[in-house]
Amino acid sequence: MLRRDDTLSSGWTAWINMTSHHKADATGSSSPSPDEPSNRWKLFRWFISSATFGVPQAAGPIAFSLLALSLTGDARGGAAMMLAMTLAQVVGAIPIARLGRNLPAATFLKRLIVVRTLALVATALLAAYQASFPWLILFAAVAGLVNGAAFGYLRALLNQLAPASRLPRALGIAATLNETTFVLAPVAASGLGTISPVFAVLALAALGAVPALLVPHTGPAHLDNVHLPGGSILSPSILLWLACAAAGGATVAAIEIGAVGLALNFGYEPTLAIMFTVPLCLTAVAGGIWISVRNRMAKRNTVLAHLSLMTLGSTLAALDVSVATTVVGTVLIGVNMAPLSTYYSLILDTLAPPRRRAEVFALLRTANAIGVHLRECSDDCGFTVHGVDCRRRPDGHRDLGRRNCGTPALSFCLSCY
Repeated sequence: MLRRDDTLSSGWTAWINMTSHHKADATGSSSPSPDEPSNRWKLFRWFISSATFGVPQAAGPIAFSLLALSLTGDARGGAAMMLAMTLAQVVGAIPIARLGRNLPAATFLKRLIVVRTLALVATALLAAYQASFPWLILFAAVAGLVNGAAFGYLRALLNQLAPASRLPRALGIAATLNETTFVLAPVAASGLGTISPVFAVLALAALGAVPALLVPHTGPAHLDNVHLPGGSILSPSILLWLACAAAGGATVAAIEIGAVGLALNFGYEPTLAIMFTVPLCLTAVAGGIWISVRNRMAKRNTVLAHLSLMTLGSTLAALDVSVATTVVGTVLIGVNMAPLSTYYSLILDTLAPPRRRAEVFALLRTANAIGVHLRECSDDCGFTVHGVDCRRRPDGHRDLGRRNCGTPALSFCLSCY
């Protein structure tokens, strides 16, 4: 087991150092001035790029399910496409991120976005021409293959657009926009999918391509740091925070995916699943706003409190005692999402070797996706994860309220912390 001091002391030391010179490591120059109009415009473009980047993943489950339903009569094909995207993202995160080491980050990011967009467009065209469904799964995997690396470079670009002192605020704004995307994108995909599933996939491909048009150029960032040491990206401290990110993803997905099942368990209509999803989304947005206003990196005790509260919320939701208890648990999960995700990004920024930050950020995105889709797989396949019963109840209903597979993982993070 990791010792708390050994795990985090290097991270806090690196954060102090990063405040003064981590921009020089990343770009070979001094930190940008956020008050210059050109830099504010670049940062605004980055925020829009960050918000639209996640549209394919946010809208994908519904859009792909409707697409599979129209082709095969079975919506579970959409889950197969999302699983292919996630597995490909795991495989491609580090190798593809390494390919861009000697290229300007913005240039390489745009190339990755183009690849993803073309793969999604090909998926839609294949569906329009009634191609065999395995071809759709293949191109969905191609889209996922570059997704982790693309996010890694998108996040690494932020280091070149905002000084270290304002990174918490920038990440808080990004977290708020990201949560808004994950609220609105599935709704839009559902509406467009009822008109035409193919059009829904084309729409998410178009929105996901926005970063290729808007992401700002920051110069040949990687040409100035070729002589910096590489270092390991799989150190115990980095792995700990990646595990926490995966646990958080699984915890949030347990509510988002299991909301309908929770409503059914309490005897309500499926449409009343919003009793759980709306508080989750609203508190997540509020948490992002709070981080933006506060603009500070959380201290150790604060992070411990956030982890404890999210674990408590996950436990309350899993107990399935009453609607009120479950909603309270959902609120505790949501309000801690943005503070924790922001902290993960900041601490990994300090722990990552300067030349390999994009790879570490790619792993962060991939870890979160693994947590989400581990929860999806447990929902679809009905098995036990981390000792949590993920089977159907005798009456045929899924015991979704008790299947919060993120709770044991969050407890593990607390014990390591």
